[in-house]
Amino acid sequence: MSYREVYEKWLNSPALSDAEKAELRSIAGDDKEIESRFFAPLEFGTAGLRGTMCVGLHQMNIHVIRHATQAFAEVIKAEGAEAMERGVAVCYDCRNYSDAFARETACVMAGNGIRVRLFDAMRPTPEVSFAVREYHCIAGVNVTASHNPKEYNGYKVYWQDGAQLPPHHAAAIAKKMEELDLFDSIRRMDYDQALKSGMITLMGKETDEKFLENVMGQVNDKAAVEQVADTFKMVYTPFHGTGYQLIPEALRRLGMKHVICVPEQMVIDGNFPTVVSPNPENPEGFYLAVELAKKEGADFILGSDPDADRVGIMVCDNQGEYITISGNQTGVLLLDYLIGAKKRTGKMPDKPVALKTIVTTEMARKVAETNGLACYDTFTGFKFLAEKKDKLENAGEGKVIFAYEESYGYMLGDYVRDKDAVTAALALTEMAAWYAGQGMTLYDALQKCYEKYGFYGEKTLNLVMPGLDGLKKMADLMAGLRAKPPVEIAGVGVLQQKDYKDGSVVTVADGSKSAMELSGSNVLRYEMADGTSLIVRPSGTEPKVKVYILANDQTKAQCEEKVSKYTAWAESLKG
Repeated sequence: MSYREVYEKWLNSPALSDAEKAELRSIAGDDKEIESRFFAPLEFGTAGLRGTMCVGLHQMNIHVIRHATQAFAEVIKAEGAEAMERGVAVCYDCRNYSDAFARETACVMAGNGIRVRLFDAMRPTPEVSFAVREYHCIAGVNVTASHNPKEYNGYKVYWQDGAQLPPHHAAAIAKKMEELDLFDSIRRMDYDQALKSGMITLMGKETDEKFLENVMGQVNDKAAVEQVADTFKMVYTPFHGTGYQLIPEALRRLGMKHVICVPEQMVIDGNFPTVVSPNPENPEGFYLAVELAKKEGADFILGSDPDADRVGIMVCDNQGEYITISGNQTGVLLLDYLIGAKKRTGKMPDKPVALKTIVTTEMARKVAETNGLACYDTFTGFKFLAEKKDKLENAGEGKVIFAYEESYGYMLGDYVRDKDAVTAALALTEMAAWYAGQGMTLYDALQKCYEKYGFYGEKTLNLVMPGLDGLKKMADLMAGLRAKPPVEIAGVGVLQQKDYKDGSVVTVADGSKSAMELSGSNVLRYEMADGTSLIVRPSGTEPKVKVYILANDQTKAQCEEKVSKYTAWAESLKG
């Protein structure tokens, strides 16, 4: 079917409301807009679906949600009656239409004879991972687009371990979506009827309480917080999102007396009126928090993204200014602190392990190994970190005390298998309070880490390639690098070319080949003669290629020089 024919099919479908049909008629004369909405379905991957909200096949709307849920229901039904009875946990965030999308998800699951546990209101993402595990569900769905702009929404899918979907299940759902008609295949039950019959059960405060009990189990040194509680102040912002209740509550239980919340951003709003982007990676979103922190004399600032799975912090430097520290730096600080706190309080397990992704700073490995921990890499994404954790622990090969990736995601404890801003906020606050008790800021602590472990510098470049031709440009870039692997970059020799697609390692000097443990992902890595690692990876959720520069050296200035040299090369890739 051509995109025009698909457009006509939607326009004439009885499944669409009058308002939806009016929206489609309004673009009747705009062929480019029709093509962009109907050229292909949204691709279902291991991160589920993500797209802008409007009527169309390549968009996020109620029809696409129902279709994806019907396909997911077929995969669950194939697991048998027990899986259907165990059911699905459904959660949603603060975005526009998230509640409606979550309810539709529940209604389609119920219509297929699959029991549903639906949260009675929006909740942080880690709570759906927790609910899947706590209630022994076969799967979970979270309606969220994480930190994307307000126009976006998404459909994130979890399996019974509480981690995001493994690739073979994602492929099975994608195949079902191809087979099932978008409108005619849907089986759904009326919401009120599903509630009355017990096919949908609402989850509320009782689940929050169970989750928080587990979160509080991650406290290592409550006495450190109590020691400074009268004077220690922090500013918190949920960026209009789901962290607004549980994060302040966890910090109160930790013993914090002065958690100052940004009032304008405590207002739940899917339009995110006070920020251009509700992403804790973007320092400009923190301007209200910085104003408040200066006024209150706060020790540090903490912000969680709208679905409260990622968290970013700002620290007070030696000039009294609040500066952003990266996800890489935050993770290194926290890993170093957790090792010290667990040793200090006798909570360090046997065979402790740290996990990170291939694009996360090598400083984390240095911190781990210097302190007697094993450190393993995984592909980008918490499903891989969760998989590695389970594999190591089930085999008795180690106990993971911390897993993280550079994009502000941290996982602690055994009760979730995803990024968790609630627990991370607790651990980061305990850490900041402990350092305050030593007369140090987190900025001071970071400098101490550099003195102890050496200087590391990282940079991530996003080569944005939008539109229909963007996907082709991304594919051509990767194909070109594979066809002609670089032997020199920015005047520095490449020692090794690593291709995570087939797991191959080529040593440039003699052309010899070996294999890595990791394979099966469209990522290229170059180990440089000056000790820098360069990684090129197309994003799985956005139209861009990411280039990661991981440098280290004797001084900060030398690190920065390397980063800037390789930045010029990375930008040239855009063509």
